[in-house]
Amino acid sequence: MNKVKGIVIEGKKLGRKLGFPTANVQLQDKLNGGVYTGFVFFDSQKLKSAIFIWPDKKLLEAHILDFTQNIYGREIEVEIKTKIREVFKFNSQAELIAQIKKDLEIIRNL
Repeated sequence: MNKVKGIVIEGKKLGRKLGFPTANVQLQDKLNGGVYTGFVFFDSQKLKSAIFIWPDKKLLEAHILDFTQNIYGREIEVEIKTKIREVFKFNSQAELIAQIKKDLEIIRNL
């Protein structure tokens, strides 16, 4: 689908607080919002990732599976592959966490 490069910037750290830290990248253009499978390329590594693209912002968030390094300020390349769902609001934090877990299970099995 798409590949984008960017510097990892600090966000609101909501993903980290929920247990799913993300690498945030400011986009040059708006992309179609949603949750996607994909890969983050960093230090010669190809890392499976869950990618969230904000529909109303030029921002991408990538949760890199099984990855714990601090990469703020580092350049990454993100390859966006398959869309797994649209963006929607949740009634509670518990619902959001449950959906993220479902999304990650789908992504791990692709």
